[in-house]
Amino acid sequence: MDVYSRIHDGANELIRAGMVHLLSGVVPLYVVNEFPKSGGTWVGQMLGGALGVPFPRNRFPIFRESVMHGHYLKPWGMKNVVVAWRDGRDLMVSWYHQQLIEHEWNRAQVARSRRELPLKDYNDVYGNLPAFIEYAFTRPHSPSFSWADFVRRWHGREGAVHVRYEDLRLNTQGELRRIVGELTGDNLSPERASEIAEEFSFERQSGRHSGEEDRESFLRKGVVGDWRGRFGREAREVFDRYAGDELILLGYERDRSWVT
Repeated sequence: MDVYSRIHDGANELIRAGMVHLLSGVVPLYVVNEFPKSGGTWVGQMLGGALGVPFPRNRFPIFRESVMHGHYLKPWGMKNVVVAWRDGRDLMVSWYHQQLIEHEWNRAQVARSRRELPLKDYNDVYGNLPAFIEYAFTRPHSPSFSWADFVRRWHGREGAVHVRYEDLRLNTQGELRRIVGELTGDNLSPERASEIAEEFSFERQSGRHSGEEDRESFLRKGVVGDWRGRFGREAREVFDRYAGDELILLGYERDRSWVT
């Protein structure tokens, strides 16, 4: 990434943060907030379609009613917020691929992660996950906070609409209608919700069926429960050490029996 690109991206993030924290209740803006790989982009796409407003992703925002997407830890000043959640174990598998497997769109991120976490074979996801999970919770970057930090700050926050990736996969139309209703008070028709769900489905956007993996794609696999085949005993123990309480807090587990 050249100097101009870094300056451009930095300015973009500063403008976005200022708008989200200061203007979301005025313009208005609809803010989709997540820890990365929780389905926030998907939510933002569908919400833009449902509300009939732009979703200016990965470019300078526009100063009009629109959907904003980001990774924000501090809630001050934020209005019209949708928080996207995902099982932290599935998230870690997806986050591994974004942090350590190079694609055209994440080279700077991968270069930093590989400098800080040198591994013999980055394609060995199963073998490397314990070390990566440790790294993700102790040396977070892009964003500069961990999944556990995000959970503790945003769980149960009043005034925000909360949605789980797993529920969206199970009932996309129903969850989209609920989000729109809670966020705006408007009633999105079942027919329109179904059209939007189809337009932005994993299958339509990726050209693959859910479960068919493409490690070069931002839309890598689109499944729930992928962690079960990727987490060995050590990975389970490391994740539990850093985020076992948060996993229970969000209701993904009742206790710590999953570790063993």
